[in-house]
Amino acid sequence: MSNLLKPRLADAVKTAMRAKDSARLGTLRFLQAAVKQKEVDERRELDDAEVTSIIEKQVKQRRESIAAFEQAGRTETAQHEKDELLVLQEFLPQQADPAEIDAAIQAAVAEVTAQGVTGAPAMGKVMALLKTSLAGRADMSAISAQVKARLN
Repeated sequence: MSNLLKPRLADAVKTAMRAKDSARLGTLRFLQAAVKQKEVDERRELDDAEVTSIIEKQVKQRRESIAAFEQAGRTETAQHEKDELLVLQEFLPQQADPAEIDAAIQAAVAEVTAQGVTGAPAMGKVMALLKTSLAGRADMSAISAQVKARLN
């Protein structure tokens, strides 16, 4: 049970405090609070995979907020969200390159097609396979669009 992200997060908080970087510190503390809340709710220590899923959820929320703020013309607030997004992405694993993503999609589609599954259930099965192989390394909403295009 690997647990390297939480100490790394704590060190980043300390570094931000020493540097008096309040914007970064706020984002890191918010992330730390989300991790702690999940641990309290489940009454156990989280491993890196679970912490990564919390970070992914935070990243997804920031992306949605950025889109909403930009659509509403609130560029200053959108920029604040973009800054937070950059801080959060530091704690995600190395992003997969497009060729690797394409190969993973192709393999998952082939596997599901070989099982004889088609239509909406195929989409769910392909996404489940991709979620395990690309967790934290790719934007799953973009991958979903690619899978949908490939299945149609």
